[in-house]
Amino acid sequence: MVDVELSHPPFTFLDDEGRERVRRSIDLAYYDREETILDAGQAGEYLFLIHKGEVAELDPTLPGAQSHIGHYTAGDLFGAISILNGKSRYRFRAEQESLCYLLPKGVFKQLCTAYPAFAEFFRQRLAQKTRLLTERRAEGGVTMAGFMLARVSECMRPPLLVAATTSMAEAVHTLNDSHADSLLVEGEQGPGMVTKTDLLNALVLEGLTQQSPVKDVAHYALITATPQQYLFEVLVQMTRCKVERVVVMEGERPCGVVELTDVLSYFSSRSYVVSLQVEQANSLESLAAASRRTPELVKALMAQGVKLRFAMGLLAALNGRIMNKAWGFLIDEKYHDQSCLMVMGSEGRGEQILKTDQDNGLILADDLDWPDCAAQMQRLTETLIELGYPPCPGDIMVSNPEWVGTESQWRGRIAQWAAKRDGESLMRLAILLDAHAVAGNAALLSRLREELFERCSRDEILLSYFARTALRFSTPLTLFGSLKKPQHGVDIKKGGIFPIVHGVRTLALERRITATSTLERLEALVADGRLEERFAEDLGEALSLFTELRLRQQLARLDDPEGKGEAPDRVVVQELSSLERDLLREALHIVKEFKQRLSHRFHLEYS
Repeated sequence: MVDVELSHPPFTFLDDEGRERVRRSIDLAYYDREETILDAGQAGEYLFLIHKGEVAELDPTLPGAQSHIGHYTAGDLFGAISILNGKSRYRFRAEQESLCYLLPKGVFKQLCTAYPAFAEFFRQRLAQKTRLLTERRAEGGVTMAGFMLARVSECMRPPLLVAATTSMAEAVHTLNDSHADSLLVEGEQGPGMVTKTDLLNALVLEGLTQQSPVKDVAHYALITATPQQYLFEVLVQMTRCKVERVVVMEGERPCGVVELTDVLSYFSSRSYVVSLQVEQANSLESLAAASRRTPELVKALMAQGVKLRFAMGLLAALNGRIMNKAWGFLIDEKYHDQSCLMVMGSEGRGEQILKTDQDNGLILADDLDWPDCAAQMQRLTETLIELGYPPCPGDIMVSNPEWVGTESQWRGRIAQWAAKRDGESLMRLAILLDAHAVAGNAALLSRLREELFERCSRDEILLSYFARTALRFSTPLTLFGSLKKPQHGVDIKKGGIFPIVHGVRTLALERRITATSTLERLEALVADGRLEERFAEDLGEALSLFTELRLRQQLARLDDPEGKGEAPDRVVVQELSSLERDLLREALHIVKEFKQRLSHRFHLEYS
């Protein structure tokens, strides 16, 4: 019986008896350098598990270097698809002297029949395999199930509903008897809400009497959720909308209330108090203290297996609130309705987890008189640096007059960039397309976005130039064979993240999609009929995988005070687990297919 390590997927889907069966059935085979192990068109007779050496996956229908589509090292599997499909689509060749464990076809098929999860592993798409990776990443404490599967119904309080005519005195007694902080008030267009603070202000500051009806002070513009929603979504919603309570609705009737304190208590890790600290900050000093804790929050989220999309949503909302509060501390309130602070790039898309360079701009109403605007924007930039947002090397910041202007000035810039179509102009259009309002009057940005769509969405020549940038960097599939030293590696940002982000951004521009998040744009493109749901889901999972691998590098550098860790955009393939290498290969194939689709749609093959 051969002693082989079977502690990783797909062998973890077998029980002890199944793993023992594998050990009894496998054999060990040697392959010389350049020897073909399994040829294209050949019937699959074995599942191969590499013990030592490296194996290349080749597409013999492609010329030269293009034929090298994958690379396998110790711990990797290949040959399963050739068994399931009857023959191999590709050629597998030893790149150096290699030892492989061989599991016979008959045993492999018997295991697939006896262990459906084992069989499913080999048939899964990228989206399904990445979910497996997320589950494996959970490390105790509040697990993925506790985080991602907790529903609103598990954390909501019963609603305290009173009639609109209830007196304030009765409302206070009801609150005290129930040990609650808020009441729901019946209204003609749906429920409203009144809190203890509302009642206190009405009685003491506004001079209302104890017999005044609660409908006079209730708020009817409520943030709502359903019992089936994930609790984590509600936490993101609370942070983004700056509220501490969400009303839970079943149909037209309220069935509960979720309080921020309850949500934070449910997620018992102390890291999640960061949201509360940001909200309670009453000075730039206290805001900076809360802002410095966001890396701690990121580490906790990733360690506990939270799906990256939710983590990005929460961090984007938190960063937005930090900037919004900084704006409120620094900028006179009289300017708020006539200006809009926007963040752009990855921050605008809500896809930046750790703080990176500032990318921001300011839109001013045409008739606004703000004499010391330049000085105030310089101060805002310096404050954001103190809050942990480094200055932008390209000077895309509100301290640069080129990124501050009236509505008319911004419209002129858009027209100029659309007409020039050079690299710099296209880059600026792309940055602005991702813009998201974090403070001031968001309507100013909405009107500007409409102007951008009007200028660009139907300009086929501009769209072609715009899309071509997504093909700027090669997909690093053919580089795997040479990645033997830590200083080498796959540039995950250029090879994976950028083509997806910019390609989806291009399609969003063409279809006038207002969402800025890449994942939300993908959903909108599916709804619009531009992308099939299955392919869009795989693109989204590929983006999440690339982002997670990059984030891991960034977190490692944070823990390295001398900064000697790997470059944050480079992933060393040899340091990944077998499952991660498998996922990375599949994800890069998806990128390659997406680039081919973009090339066909915008006729880039002729340019």
